[in-house]
Amino acid sequence: MGIKNKDLLGLSSLTPDEIHLILETSESFKEVSGRQIKKVPALRGKTVVNLFFEPSTRTRTSFELAAKRLSADVINFSPSTSSIVKGETLLDTARNIESMQADIIVLRHSSPGAAETLSKGVRSSVINAGDGWHEHPTQALLDLFTIKERKKEIQGLTVAIVGDIAHSRVARSNIYALTKLGASVRVIAPPTMIPLHLDRLGVKIFSSLEEGLEGVDVIIMLRLQLERLGRALLPSIREYARLYCLTTTQLQRAKPDVMVMHPGPLNRGVEIAPDIADSQSAVILDQVANGVAVRMGLMYLLSGTGHE
Repeated sequence: MGIKNKDLLGLSSLTPDEIHLILETSESFKEVSGRQIKKVPALRGKTVVNLFFEPSTRTRTSFELAAKRLSADVINFSPSTSSIVKGETLLDTARNIESMQADIIVLRHSSPGAAETLSKGVRSSVINAGDGWHEHPTQALLDLFTIKERKKEIQGLTVAIVGDIAHSRVARSNIYALTKLGASVRVIAPPTMIPLHLDRLGVKIFSSLEEGLEGVDVIIMLRLQLERLGRALLPSIREYARLYCLTTTQLQRAKPDVMVMHPGPLNRGVEIAPDIADSQSAVILDQVANGVAVRMGLMYLLSGTGHE
């Protein structure tokens, strides 16, 4: 069995079997990062292009490391120094890159649906590294990998996602994936940050952090995305932190073995208290490390070996 499509545009279209396949394949690549020579020849002769139209530290670096550890050639494309500033379209840019024999294009873009539009115009495999408010599938996959690594099973867990749900592509991808794999998902946020009809995705909605965290197995804190708010949805950042920052007191409402996650970058003292971010409950750095393994597994499957 392989991945049905040539692209990974989101998790809403993947089957549970495909998600499990990516996680299992990623697990086999994780030990590579612990070797003295951190490299395997799985993608030798392949070319991966990182096409990032938004700032990124973890995701872009993780994709670059993953490709290099698979022995692929990597091109990091900078829109600010490209023909895009001269008026060239995204599709024309990608087609020119593809003509240089690019096998995989990793795209981050501010417009929802940009990755899907690109995938229809090129033969290369396209991986969505985040498109506007839409999805961030590889972040959700590495979150699943990290949860499974510590909890062993995802089915039956209660997972709380806390914060700016309305503007979070991470939240959407995690909701799609976690519910497909049998987890019970709660979202906790101010009413102004809850999208309309979110309950149709099978989640329970809470506006109270205290109530929402009661008895949960996993907490995923989200970054307050001030650059995407566009209008005042909060009285102030201080008020948000007072009501929704994860503190030791709030954490005690969850199960004793709760794990705390955050996709980064952290706003310490706003979304999460510093002592919680640095505690034994937090797996934030594990998420970063696992991101390399997950992206290795995904690129391996999309490179041709995993196609049906």
